[in-house]
Amino acid sequence: MSDKKKVLVVDDEQDVVTFLTALFQDNGYDTVTASNGVEAWKLVGSEKPDLITLDMSMPEQSGVRTFRDLKAHDSYKTIPIIIVTGIGEPMHNFLSRMRNSPQPEGFVSKPIDKKELLALAAKLTGQDA
Repeated sequence: MSDKKKVLVVDDEQDVVTFLTALFQDNGYDTVTASNGVEAWKLVGSEKPDLITLDMSMPEQSGVRTFRDLKAHDSYKTIPIIIVTGIGEPMHNFLSRMRNSPQPEGFVSKPIDKKELLALAAKLTGQDA
């Protein structure tokens, strides 16, 4: 059994998924991917990720709804979530004003700062950076 931490990468842009998957794998993480919130929801239960990176603008189910649903679920609410979005500061402000929902454990704007994301991931998972 692997002692690597597992990251669920959720984004509808394939180039972002490829970038994040390579970044995490090159830095000692296992990864699984989903292209929308519906796929992510299915994978959370079966894959039991240690961390989720979540895009906000996706088809089928938005990242906002996925975030709310995960944080409201007893089995999943403790999984740290890093919001990764091109919407940037407006999305950060929106999330900080959401009622009845906790704040994301991290927030990274696109274009992604690799060092910032890896440092945040290491902090949230306890994986050596």
